[in-house]
Amino acid sequence: MTSALFLARRWLLTGRVQGVGFRPYVYRLARQYHLTGWVRNLAGTVEIHAQGNPEQLQCFADDLLRHAPPLSQARIASCEPAALESCAQFDIRVSQKQTHAEIHVPPDYFVCPDCLREMRDPQDRRYRYPFINCTQCGPRYTLIERLPYDRPNTSMARFPLCPECEKEYNNPLDRRFHAQPLACPVCGPQLSFVSPHKIVASQQNHDFALCAAVDALKQGLIVAVKGIGGYHLLCDAQQHVAIQRLRRRKPRLAKPLAVLFPEQGEDGLTQIHTYLHCDDVEAAWLRDPSRPIVLLRERGGKKRLSPLIAPGLNEVGAMLPYSPLHHWLLDEFGAPLVATSANVSGEPVLIEAESVQQRLPWVDAYLHHNRPILRPADDSVFRQIQRRMRPVRLGRGHTPLELQLRYPIAQPTLAVGGHLKNTIAIAWDKRLVVSPHIGVLDSPRSVDTFTQTIDTLQRLYQVDIQAVIHDAHPDYQSTRWAKQSGFPSYSVLHHHAHASALAGEYAPDQTWLMFVWDGVGYGEKRQLWGGEVFHGHVGQWRRVGHCRPFTLPGGDKVGREPWRSAAALCWEVGDHWLPPLAKSDWVYEAWTRRLNCAESTSVGRLFDAAAALLGLVYVSNYEAQGAMLLESLASDSDAPGPILPISWDQAGTCVFDWSVLIPFLQDNSLSMAERSHGFHQSLARALAEQARSLAKITGCTRIGLCGGVFQNRVLTDLCVSLLQLLGFTVAIAERLPSNDAGIATGQILHYSENALM
Repeated sequence: MTSALFLARRWLLTGRVQGVGFRPYVYRLARQYHLTGWVRNLAGTVEIHAQGNPEQLQCFADDLLRHAPPLSQARIASCEPAALESCAQFDIRVSQKQTHAEIHVPPDYFVCPDCLREMRDPQDRRYRYPFINCTQCGPRYTLIERLPYDRPNTSMARFPLCPECEKEYNNPLDRRFHAQPLACPVCGPQLSFVSPHKIVASQQNHDFALCAAVDALKQGLIVAVKGIGGYHLLCDAQQHVAIQRLRRRKPRLAKPLAVLFPEQGEDGLTQIHTYLHCDDVEAAWLRDPSRPIVLLRERGGKKRLSPLIAPGLNEVGAMLPYSPLHHWLLDEFGAPLVATSANVSGEPVLIEAESVQQRLPWVDAYLHHNRPILRPADDSVFRQIQRRMRPVRLGRGHTPLELQLRYPIAQPTLAVGGHLKNTIAIAWDKRLVVSPHIGVLDSPRSVDTFTQTIDTLQRLYQVDIQAVIHDAHPDYQSTRWAKQSGFPSYSVLHHHAHASALAGEYAPDQTWLMFVWDGVGYGEKRQLWGGEVFHGHVGQWRRVGHCRPFTLPGGDKVGREPWRSAAALCWEVGDHWLPPLAKSDWVYEAWTRRLNCAESTSVGRLFDAAAALLGLVYVSNYEAQGAMLLESLASDSDAPGPILPISWDQAGTCVFDWSVLIPFLQDNSLSMAERSHGFHQSLARALAEQARSLAKITGCTRIGLCGGVFQNRVLTDLCVSLLQLLGFTVAIAERLPSNDAGIATGQILHYSENALM
């Protein structure tokens, strides 16, 4: 071939192109079209130099993204003519470091069907090996120490490859070519079963360890099992005694537990369909490579899971196995298992053998392995609302989550989020990266994980932060950290962050009427907001509506004791309601004198009050327990509730009045389901009426629904239906949770857009 017909091109690809088998794919594609040249990893990007005739190069270019590995998310940053090089064939070159890194960290993946097939094949050398993986599956985020994504930069560096694995690793035509977590029984991680209570003797043989763990589960015992992002506590999902023991020991007295189902049948969902309702949207997410927990409605009938899994609720968090180890355990056990995070309640999931045995000594047995987990990653949780899956918690398989800013941010910036459901976010240039779920920042270990995550994201993405954004609440641990960090710090109102997160997901430059309903957050002049309406756009919000204010007694205790909200609402309207709690008399005295009381507009507290007035819960065992119990009841009725009056206050804001709900909720002639549904419907009608009234003044027809209250499917469905009947366009968060897990992202968006004004 003459040089006149022989051309060279160079591509630079960004996005998720490392850890997904992209270089082997490029190699095979180039060989298919008889090209010469090379491909290599840079710091987070892939560079391709390809040489051939124009037709060959064009075919290669056309297929480059069209047939890319399914786990990749590649973008072509540039494609330019290049000088011809002396290349006899097409090769994969050694990774090269860069001063300026364009890094994209891959999340952890499930075990692919090919590896699963090999693991179940008695003739395969990885038969029953619980750490099998290839370029299309296995852990990533939880074992990457730094980039570029090469084995020496991962926690697998301590496991030298055996000759057989070395051969696969270096063969460009093998699907394990440069699979960094590559392992086999000869050279890879090993299992160990530890039974401190001498249920069986402890050993470090794979088959023995797996069989011993299954035997312990069949005996109704609790087993801590090390997975990809941390340990799970497993027990039989149909044994009441086992679940009761788990709840008592953890302690997790009432909070719902997730259930891990065997993958059986043609679609893998045979057992799930036996116990739970699962439509096509939910089924697709259960089988997604991220393998999240999906909230599903329970079926009636004889075959049911233990009622202790989700007491008082009509939904169960279900998931399929995602690691080879989980598949093996479920294959052998053959029935659903409770799978809850191994932690002290409220803290991040435990990741080390020593810490799990020290902090959870009451566990009956432990199934460890010696592949280090560098950082925790809890399971992601999704729920279907309005025929789309909405995240409740983002973790394994979905994080780090990468988003794009409209404009470059002035300086690398960290947002430290809120106090509950904490996540952090970092932004630089036009990029924004959201961390996995961290949790409540109320324990030393949670704060340690919070600070570790800040360090981790900076190290992985090679970014040095220069400013910090925090919530306006001065007592949040995240706020204290920001103010003590030594960096310039800026505050963003809690509900402005909520509003900006949702608007930024859809149309940051458009004008919105944004309803932000949640538990509580600092507003202007340190008011406790939680039932707000804003008009404006990202970075610029004006409060135009809210819930009628009420005074809450007891400071921070209010969130944990719903009876206080119920009592406060009753006392506001002259009803001297008292729950069956001895201390309520002196609380009323403090309320009348406004001692340790705060004024609030929180719709979340309205839900707490309704749950207490119906007698569902006076003291919560977990966050939003009252609201979740109410929603479960409301699903069984379609009764209407009273119409809530709408008025305008002296500041010109539109206010809905909850007071008529008090006698309605105490009307014992109505069933609890009727009162619960009526409560939801009254709030939905009040929201729709506020939207209609404000639209007349502002001309705005774009509505956003955000804040933790809108994770309630019954309420959200009612609101959306009413708003659409009135001609509004309605948006609900889809990429980020609408709860406080979206606060860090909203802080970045609000601050960055506001800085441009």
